[in-house]
Amino acid sequence: MSMTKEIRTKMTDALKAGDKETKQVYSAILNALTNKAKELLVTELTAEQEIEVIQKLVKQNKESIDTCPKDRTETLEALNFERNILLLYMPKQMDEDEIRAVITGVLQDLGIEAPTAKDKGRIMKNLMPLVKGKADGKLVNEVLAKMSV
Repeated sequence: MSMTKEIRTKMTDALKAGDKETKQVYSAILNALTNKAKELLVTELTAEQEIEVIQKLVKQNKESIDTCPKDRTETLEALNFERNILLLYMPKQMDEDEIRAVITGVLQDLGIEAPTAKDKGRIMKNLMPLVKGKADGKLVNEVLAKMSV
C-alpha cells in the first residue's frame, strides 16, 4: 500500500472515530501529497517523492516549533502532536557514525586523504545523493566539518 493510500485510510479512520486533531493532521499531509502530485502532473507519487513531501513537512513543523513562543503551550502541543505523526512516515535517519562511514567511503572514492575546505564542494556533490532522505543535510555538513583539516 502506498503511503498516500495509508494516510487516506488513517484520515478516514480518525474521522469515523471523531478524533478531530488526528484527522486534521492526516488531512494536511494528504493535501500536501495531493498538491505535489498535481504539481508534477502525475496521478500517483513514487515512494521517494512521498518521502520528500513528508521531509518538507517535518522541516516546516520543526521551524514552527522553534519560532513558537514558549508560553503558547496549546500551539506547541498541537505542533508536537503533528510532528509525532509525521515522524511515523520518515525513514530511519542516519546517526553521526553512519554519516562518518559514508563520508570516509566518498573520500576514498575521490582519493582525498585529508579533506580541506577547498575540497568541500566536490565532497558534498558526491556525498549528498548517498544520504538524501536518510540524513539531515545540516548534520552531514557538521560531521564533514569535524573531519576536515
